[in-house]
Amino acid sequence: MEQPSTRRPPDRPSPRPPAARPVRRPLPPQGAQGGAGRPRPQRRPRTGQGATRTASGATRTPSRVPGPRLTGLGTGLFAAAAMLLASGLALAAGSSVLLYGLLFLPVSVLAALWVRPADLLAAPVAAPIAFAVGLAPLAESEGGLTGHAVGVVTALALHAGWLYGGTAAAVALVGWRKVRMARRRAAAVRGKGRTPR
Repeated sequence: MEQPSTRRPPDRPSPRPPAARPVRRPLPPQGAQGGAGRPRPQRRPRTGQGATRTASGATRTPSRVPGPRLTGLGTGLFAAAAMLLASGLALAAGSSVLLYGLLFLPVSVLAALWVRPADLLAAPVAAPIAFAVGLAPLAESEGGLTGHAVGVVTALALHAGWLYGGTAAAVALVGWRKVRMARRRAAAVRGKGRTPR
């Protein structure tokens, strides 16, 4: 009679329980960071230096003075060259001082608009000098350097109205630009002084 075997079968490894999946925490709502649920202030997209957005979302850029930026010397050279050209046109029109004076007004305006902010006072100074330089070819001369200088002074005295008009226009525009610069600086100081809420 056979006896049952006393050898035990090898232990089988017990099946491992399935690994627990990590619990994912729900993401915080957009605009909230960390705890306390404080909304993060949204940054406005940059639309260029000095640009602002209107209520409709359109970008509005503040108006700036058009044209190049000339130094004080550059403003004087520009005004003198322009008035010499105006003198040539006046000579072509039969020594018309009226045409010369009419051309002097826009030259004075452009000189006041195109001078850089650091040299604003150069425009009112350059305007009368350029007027005298351009008037020299139109002045009547009695001969010689002295006679020509006397003719230029006489022409300046006779046509001082154009000289004063163009110079006054340059002074007015320079004053207007100074006021605008002062307002911009004051607005910038007020903007820096505000504390974010």
